[in-house]
Parts: sequence; C-alpha cells; structure tokens
Amino acid sequence: MTATNTITSVNDLVIKFANVNGSGSASANNMFAKAVFRMGLSVSPKNIFPSNIQGLPTWYEVRVSDKGYIGRRGGIDIMVCVNPQSMAKDIQEVSPGGFFIYDNTKPMDLRLLRNDITFIGLPLMRICLDEYNDDRQRQLFKNVIYVGALAALINIEFDVLTGLIADQFEGKEKLIAPNIHAMELGFQYAQKHYQCPLSISLQRRDNLGDKILMDGNTACGLGAVYGGATMAGWYPITPSTSVVEGYEKYCKRLRIDPGTGKNNYAIIQAEDELAAIGMVIGASWNGARAFTATSGPGISLMSEFLGLAYFAEIPTVLIDVQRAGPSTGMPTRTQQSDITACAYASHGDTKHVLVFPSTPKECFDMTAEAFDLAEQLQTPIIMLTDLDLGMNDTMSDPLDWDDSRQYKRGKVFTAEDLESMSERFGRYVDVDGDGIPYRTYPGTHPTKGSFFTRGTSRDEYAVYTEDGSEYEKNMQRLLKKWETAKKYVPAPEIIIAEKGSSIGVLHFGTSTDATMEAIDYLTRDGLAVDSCRIRAFPFNQEIEDFIDSHRTVFVVEQNRDAQMRSLLVNDCEINPKHLIPVLNYDGMPITASFIQGKIVDYMDRAKVTPLRKDSANDNTANL
Repeated sequence: MTATNTITSVNDLVIKFANVNGSGSASANNMFAKAVFRMGLSVSPKNIFPSNIQGLPTWYEVRVSDKGYIGRRGGIDIMVCVNPQSMAKDIQEVSPGGFFIYDNTKPMDLRLLRNDITFIGLPLMRICLDEYNDDRQRQLFKNVIYVGALAALINIEFDVLTGLIADQFEGKEKLIAPNIHAMELGFQYAQKHYQCPLSISLQRRDNLGDKILMDGNTACGLGAVYGGATMAGWYPITPSTSVVEGYEKYCKRLRIDPGTGKNNYAIIQAEDELAAIGMVIGASWNGARAFTATSGPGISLMSEFLGLAYFAEIPTVLIDVQRAGPSTGMPTRTQQSDITACAYASHGDTKHVLVFPSTPKECFDMTAEAFDLAEQLQTPIIMLTDLDLGMNDTMSDPLDWDDSRQYKRGKVFTAEDLESMSERFGRYVDVDGDGIPYRTYPGTHPTKGSFFTRGTSRDEYAVYTEDGSEYEKNMQRLLKKWETAKKYVPAPEIIIAEKGSSIGVLHFGTSTDATMEAIDYLTRDGLAVDSCRIRAFPFNQEIEDFIDSHRTVFVVEQNRDAQMRSLLVNDCEINPKHLIPVLNYDGMPITASFIQGKIVDYMDRAKVTPLRKDSANDNTANL
C-alpha cells in the first residue's frame, strides 16, 4: 500500500528498528548508524532495550539531521519492523506520510493497515530460508539483509557498508564475504521491487569535521585514567557497569609499568555498593585518587558513606549513571532521577557538589576534573550522567588532553611543612578563611599532622567532642566551603538570543540537545528565547541573575517531581511560581517537539506575550 502523500526529505529523518532482544540486531543497527556517520551526516542512535536477556521487544531509533541536531526530534519517518510482537504498536507510531518496512514472508493482518503511510514488504525470512541452512545464520543474516535493503531504499553508499563490515570482522576474514553477500541480497531485492531511493533519502556531506561517535560511559572510564585514578571500587549495576569496564580496558593499555609489567591500578568488585564506596573513601583517605560508578539504587545504599566523606572531608569521586526509579524502576530506561538524592545524600545537613555533563567529551573532561575538585574541596564530587548519554553512542567533539597539565591536589601539608610549623596542626582549622582546611597523607610525618579524621562531632584538631558550639562552628565552616565551591565548579553556559528577552529556558545534561533544537523552533516562530545550561551544583550567581532577568523561566528536566527546579527554589530562595517545569519521565529521552509544545501550551494558557525578535528594544511587549 502506498500513501497518497509521502514525506519528502534529504538528510533529515528519524528511523526506528523494531527487533527482538537477543536476536543479534544491535550490531546491524549500529552498523547502519555508523554508515550514516561515515557519509558525513549528523547522527544520533538510541538503543531501547528491555531488562531481560532475550525474547522481549527492543527498538533502535536513529536521528539523522543535516542541521546537526542530535537530540530526539519526535515522530518516526521510517519504521523497520521485524518483530511481529510489536507490529501493531509500531505501525501506529509512524508519522503520516512515512514508511513502514516489514518482513512480508507471511501476510500482514489487513486490520493493521493505514492508508496514510506506505508499506514496503521485504521477504526477509524467505530469503534466509532459501539461502542458509543453519538456524542461527538465518537469524543473524536477516538483520544484515534489511540493512542492505535500506542502502538501496534511502541511498546509503554501499562501499561505506562494506568498509564497516571489513572493520568489524578484522582478524576474522572468513566472516567478511558472507556478511557482504547478505547485504547484497537485501540491496538487490529492494532495487528490483521498489523505486529507489524513496522520497526520504540520504546524500553525502562533509561538514562533520573531526567529530567522533562515542558513548559517555567509555568516556568517563578514560577520563578517570587521565584524571589520575589508580583505584576503582565497584559493584555492577545497569547502566553504569561499562564505566568501570571502560576504565579497566584503558588501564590495561595505559596503567602498566613499562619496567616491571605490573599493573599500576587496582579494580575491586565489592559485595555491594556500600562496600564499594567504602573502599573508595579508604583509598582516597590514604592519598590515592579513587572512584566508583553506580546508578539510583546504589546511591540509596551509598548515602551513609557519602555523609561520612562529607563530614570527615575526604575527597571522593562518584559517577552516577541515572536510570528510571523508584526502587528497581525501569533499569534500562533513562531519567534525570537522582538529583535530589545526590544533592542531599545522607542524613543531617549535607550538601554535595554535583556536575552535569551533556556530551562524551564533557564526560571525559568532567571526570578528570572531578578528581581535582574532590581534592581541592575535600568532599565528594558526584557526576550525574544517565543511561541515554552513558550507553548510547553520541556525536561529540574529539577528546583532548594537555600533557603538561598538573593535577590539583589541594591543600596538603608535606613533612617539611609540618616540621616548620610552630603552632599545633589542626586538621579542621580554617587557616585561609575559605572553609577548606589543610590535610596530610597518612605517614607524612612520624609525630606531627597524623591524618586522624572522624565521622563524629569533633573540634578543629579532630578531637571528639559533643560541645554544641564546636559542632555549630564546624557546620558553619562547611557552609563557607560550600560558598567557596561556587568558584571551582564548572560555570553555566548562557546563550542570549535577544537583548531584553522575557523568556528563559534552564536545562542540563541530556536535556540539552533537544532543548536547543526546541529553542530553534521557537525562534523560527518569531520568539526570542534565552538559554542557560546548568553544569554544576552549587549554583553560582550567573544562574540566579539569569532567572532574575527573565519574566518567564522554563526548567526542562526528565523526572516527575521537577527535582532541579526544587533545588533552584531551595538553594537560591526563588519564588516557585517563577520557574515553570517542563517534565518528561516516560523513560525515553525527551524530544524537541515535546519541549516546544509544552512551552507554547503554557504561554497560550497563561496568556504570556513574549518579547519577539522584531521588538527587541520594546519592553512593552512583555507582560
């Protein structure tokens, strides 16, 4: 069936693959995304998989954009469905004018047909039955065949695909020819039976420069190596496991003593998350740079030790790859769900420094910087990524490193420093008035400056006391250190569209790409919208000034309870009515069309008249 009106576009599409988990489709779908990237096109793949090992529906969504957009747009232009379990739902998801590509070895239920989309049948199973005798080969090559068909249908350069196959099976040359043959089967069938290319097609571009495709977890693992980490304590949990796996992979190349061949790193899998962070705190107390990685349930278990590290003032680095909660929640779906839990982890009055990367490059940079921050501030640093950024390949600027860079170890007294001191060393004395005391490494001096620390109330010399005035003095100093931290953490990224604009949008992490695309849509509609990307907590004055300078401020985040908005209200004492939440919490990455729709809907309901581009100097356009 062919629709009367079909979507027509070049290098601007969203394609979604509907497969069965464990069928080997992930590598074929990934090959498709990489082929588009090698054609010089901006690409953003999202692997949507269940938490079981095999058998349930899984999807793989790829955004292609000539304008460089890599967030989710919303809407599906082409659906490639090889899973009968999800077919009815998948057909309904296709945008009017789009294409539904399916395995027509068996006839489709006519009740599923739509007259506003085009159906393209490929007899994938019949081709495999005719071509292969082994059941596993039939299953695996079916995925390769539909990639070959797509090469004809949307004009993917075939030699790019063959090059990817050669790269994938390097060292296993006997597998190259069969995979290329399977791809040719799909390509030839599509060319013979359909007019190729479709009205949605691809053309080569050469405007990506030196961009790379990389997942955030791998970038975090490499960032830990370059940041000087020599110890990782961890307990496996989706979706953070590959952070430590990436760290281990790079350590095996970069942390081997060239003289002895011995490892210059330690990775310890603990019995649970509580033990894992306990090991990290112990190693950090001893002078090593150590870290752990976890997700929401691990944060819950680690909270007590995070309070210890905060109060005892021990540098600690924690990477939280967020997923959907509460409890077990949806382990393989994404959310920005742990903001409140991380900001105030542990009982009592605690505040933890948070950093929010939005690209693989920032995952690398901020992980390395987190160790400097932790030692300079002598406190836990929690980096919040999420499943979307952590486990999906994302287009990014390349990683770079300055080999002359020196680690910032913060305020550490050496043996010589202690020897020259006339006064008594006090572990918690605020010498410089910034709230950050000096510390020593264990064993620095035989009699002075022993690094004895406490998780209980103490005086400036680490002597136990329950004197209320001493406790209050210490807690006030920690607040002073919190103010000092604002000078150290990454600054926000602010983009002013028009002088005097009345609309502002706050966003962070993986909400960023879709938010910036939504702002472009609003701009094309004649609206002037400023943006502020939050990169850290505590919030500095720039963020407060941004909020104060806009009549209407939207806060885009991926959780139900507007956790970032609550943090802004609580920490900056902002009137809640001034911050309008834009919330997505279905476990899928937020889309640009969703953000645009929420902002426009609010403005219509509230009768907000924003400053428009053609009235940049006319403040009467504001409410």
